[in-house]
Amino acid sequence: PVVTSIVAIAVVWRFVLHPDQGLMNLLLSQLGLPTHNWLGDTVLALPAIIAMIVWKNMGFAMVIFLAGLQTIPKALYEAARIDGAGRWAEFRYVTLPGLRPTMLFVVVTTTIGYLQVFEEPFVMTDGGPLDSTLSLAMYTYEEGFRFFHQGYAAAISYVLFVVVAVVAVIQFRLLRPET
Repeated sequence: PVVTSIVAIAVVWRFVLHPDQGLMNLLLSQLGLPTHNWLGDTVLALPAIIAMIVWKNMGFAMVIFLAGLQTIPKALYEAARIDGAGRWAEFRYVTLPGLRPTMLFVVVTTTIGYLQVFEEPFVMTDGGPLDSTLSLAMYTYEEGFRFFHQGYAAAISYVLFVVVAVVAVIQFRLLRPET
């Protein structure tokens, strides 16, 4: 899903979450469960979009973690086994420390991406219902291009940049490799 167009994925998920003919409600009704207006409910719209975004980005994280796992030297696992480490100890003392730089990369890049989300809520709900799926990037777009408040939109962009930078620095500090 990560290499597919965001707009195409969002359109497909709009059909999946359609209140009348959507696949999700069809499955729920087949199971005897109540159906929902996933994208029309102020409580359910944002979690539905978040679930779609997480699903879309899961493949990216898996590929990066697979690459990270392949960089951990086999000799470390062999040494741990010789020292009598079990599976849990191997995971805790070899795999997790070996994946620390990979985790840092995945957490920082996905968080930055999530803070800048625009296309998914724009295509699926246009920020609605009642602005419940309005992201900061969408708000910037609306202020700049719908209401022509260019200065205000630029200020929002700077705030978004500062928020992204602060969050990234905090994540780098919390997840930096131990020396």
